[in-house]
Amino acid sequence: MNIPIPPSFHPDAAQSDIFPDKGQYVLKMSIGTPPFDVYALADTGSDLFWAQCLPCDQCYPQKNPKYDPKSSSTYRNVACPSQQCQLLGTTSCAPPSNTCNYTYGYASAALTQGVLATETLTFASTEGSPVTLPNVVFGCGHNNTGFSENEMGLVGLGRGPISLISQIGTSFGGRRFSHCLVPFNTPPTISSKISFGSGSEVSGPGTVTTSLVASQDPTYYFVTLNGISVGSTNLPFNSSGAVTKGNMFIDSGTPPTILPKEFYNRLEAEVKSVVKLTPIDDPQLRPQLCYGRDVQAQGPLLTAHFDGNADVVLKQTSTFIEAKDGIFCFAMTYTDSPGGIVGNFAQTDHLIGFDLDKNTVSFKPTDCTKP
Repeated sequence: MNIPIPPSFHPDAAQSDIFPDKGQYVLKMSIGTPPFDVYALADTGSDLFWAQCLPCDQCYPQKNPKYDPKSSSTYRNVACPSQQCQLLGTTSCAPPSNTCNYTYGYASAALTQGVLATETLTFASTEGSPVTLPNVVFGCGHNNTGFSENEMGLVGLGRGPISLISQIGTSFGGRRFSHCLVPFNTPPTISSKISFGSGSEVSGPGTVTTSLVASQDPTYYFVTLNGISVGSTNLPFNSSGAVTKGNMFIDSGTPPTILPKEFYNRLEAEVKSVVKLTPIDDPQLRPQLCYGRDVQAQGPLLTAHFDGNADVVLKQTSTFIEAKDGIFCFAMTYTDSPGGIVGNFAQTDHLIGFDLDKNTVSFKPTDCTKP
């Protein structure tokens, strides 16, 4: 029987190429009419999508041309006051034109300032014909600092109301997306994919799924990490027993995995005792635990134990990262706060699916360098 397809359902998943860039990842999409290609940092740890915009009062150097709102027929400033302007908590009205001015900061001390506007986005798709998304609220950034020359802006893929995922909503058949991040130091010409909406589900042999934990903070993808095994030795997250639900969040914009100090110290000591190589003490890399090249072959497999029996095996290439020529350092660090971050080193070579309708995250071991 023929089931009518609702108009919001796209059998062809919206897709973007995603490229490595010095410990970060940039995705490609187009903005405006006619479409203008933008390579923007992909960040599951923030919400705002913004691009460097002409006129650029104070912008960091950018290799590619900057987006010019004047050359797009679909650019519109967001009015102030308005519901769209309130999607972001850090906006103010700017008379006399009543534009919606924004300021948005990051933990790295990077910053973007400009006006909120709406624009049409264009994505590639699995079927070959591009898919468009009109009236997306984004930041036209006129004052931006703290980003690399390959990044023309940033795509906030968090859970908040202004994030690209929330704005896509059901347009592509559901609030979900998945990405596959290639390992650190993969040549920048090798891309993988990020898929949005219908068709981005992660399933099949090897897939494990854990629950997203609701939180006061609307942005982050909080999950529960019960512990990490080094080889067959399981180290619990808390030495005292029970863990707090939602003790970690998954962030594609932070390279290392960051753990509470007490847990990190136990984990590092166990790794050190298992690796039968002499650590390298490099003054520039202190206090990191570092070894020679052999550690990628001889180091232990680490397994992250997420709630719901979701065991994610971290390959040695995700656990020991080349920090300098021939010196490979443990890809985790510590914080004084009680929770932590699953960084992008640990996410590489997994297809990871975020489903906001089901409130789950799924992981599937995948060679992300293979098309």
